[in-house]
Amino acid sequence: MGGGFSLLELLIVVALIFVLVTLYLGGGNKGYQLKQIANCGKNLQNVYVALKTYSMDNHDQLPSVPGASTSEAPLSQLVPRSTTGTEFFTCPGSKDSRLPDAQPFASRKISYAYYMGRTLNDGADQPLLSDRQVNTNSKQVGEILFSRDGKKPGNNHKQYGGNVAFCDGNIQASPAQSAFVLTNTPKVVLLNPKP
Repeated sequence: MGGGFSLLELLIVVALIFVLVTLYLGGGNKGYQLKQIANCGKNLQNVYVALKTYSMDNHDQLPSVPGASTSEAPLSQLVPRSTTGTEFFTCPGSKDSRLPDAQPFASRKISYAYYMGRTLNDGADQPLLSDRQVNTNSKQVGEILFSRDGKKPGNNHKQYGGNVAFCDGNIQASPAQSAFVLTNTPKVVLLNPKP
C-alpha cells in the first residue's frame, strides 16, 4: 500500500470539514447568536431614535393603537414620518423576513415587542422595547423572558437571551431568565409581534 489517501478517506475528511464549518458558521451556535444580539441592540437603538422623533412631533406621546393585539400596528406609525428605515424592525438573529423600505408594516411581521402606553419620561428602569418575549406578562428577575430551549415563543436569538430597551434609550442584554424587573401597568400593555 502506498502512503497517500484513498478517495474514500479524502471524501470523509472533506465531509467532516464541511460539517464543522457549517456548525461554526450556522445561525444556531452561541458565538454567532451573541454577535446577532449585539447587532439587535443597534436595531433597538435605531427604533428608539424613531420613537423619540415621533414623541417630539406628538406632544411627548408614543405610538398607540387602541385594541392593538401585536406590536406591528403601533410601531408601524413610525414609518415613514419618523424613520424611513424598516430594517431596524427585524431582528438579525431571527428568521423574520426583511420589510420593504419606507412603507408602513402593520400588515406584516416584525421581531420586537413594544410596551404600548409608555412615554420616554417614564424612567430609566421602565422597559419600552425588547426582543420577542415568551409571553406578555410582567417579569421579575429570574423569571422566563426569552426562550430557554430555542423554540418559539421568544426565540429571536435561539436560547441565548435577547435585548431590552428602556425609556432612557439604554439597551441591555438579558439571558433567557430576566435580568430585570419588567412591569406592565393598567395603562401599559406589552405587545409581542405576530407569531
